[in-house]
Amino acid sequence: MNEIVPRSPAAPPSLRLEGARGALDLTAGGGLRARQRQAVADLAEAARLWRLGTTLAWLDVKGRYRGSMLGPLWLTLSTAVMVAALGFLYAALFHMVLRDYLPFLALSLVLWSYLQTLVAEACLGLTQNEAMIRAVRMPFSLYAARIVLRNVIVLGHNIVVIVVVFALFAAWPGRVGLLALPGFALWLVDSLALTMTLAAICARFRDIPPIMGSVMQIAFFVSPVIWRPELIHHGAEWLPFNPFYSLLELVRAPLLGGLPDATIWLSAGAYSAALIGLSWVFFARVRARLAFWV
Repeated sequence: MNEIVPRSPAAPPSLRLEGARGALDLTAGGGLRARQRQAVADLAEAARLWRLGTTLAWLDVKGRYRGSMLGPLWLTLSTAVMVAALGFLYAALFHMVLRDYLPFLALSLVLWSYLQTLVAEACLGLTQNEAMIRAVRMPFSLYAARIVLRNVIVLGHNIVVIVVVFALFAAWPGRVGLLALPGFALWLVDSLALTMTLAAICARFRDIPPIMGSVMQIAFFVSPVIWRPELIHHGAEWLPFNPFYSLLELVRAPLLGGLPDATIWLSAGAYSAALIGLSWVFFARVRARLAFWV
């Protein structure tokens, strides 16, 4: 028997469907507080299912290289070849000592590869899982966590390149390198927020993925990834306005034996706070519509 459950005038309408296998409550989205409670419940459920998210991420990596002899190490090998090729070329073009430049380039390319791949996969985070979303009830934030964990696993493979380069040139950062851990923790939070936002936007507007690809390509050249920030003699004070520079330097500087200055910490914190805030507001608002957008 189906019945409309009476509620207070301020509460959203609710419909209760009863059948032989149980009952189903259908309630309208409600106001801002109700949407935020649902978003919190979504994140809490994803955190409770962290083992499932980790397993799915690992299966994604294994499935992508099924039948391959080296598996994910092909990424490590290709990254190593790129570092070696670009290192010798740009060290000559920029008139820099290879001993100083190659560790910087290896670290920058590995970190940028994580960012670029994360953005590309985040844009397809929901649309590629359309069948699962329609068939299985899982928190939407778990799909974002799956993408982040998958890219962290790949990043772990590419760290081998950094270790080898640092060992060859004896460029170990020492204890100051531990300061990269808070920066990377901030990266993980930002990655989850960015993935949730891009996945939702790209599910609604299918033109966004190629646009983001172009944006990341432009950002690669205007950000200090293959060139050092010290090469800019005029206008260096504008670099912190580039969010990619601030976030890269937050992790890269300690691993190269330096300390990020206060401007880097402030700008990276401001960008992260803005991203997390916008992501939360957007996710809480559109979470109930995501299943219909895919």
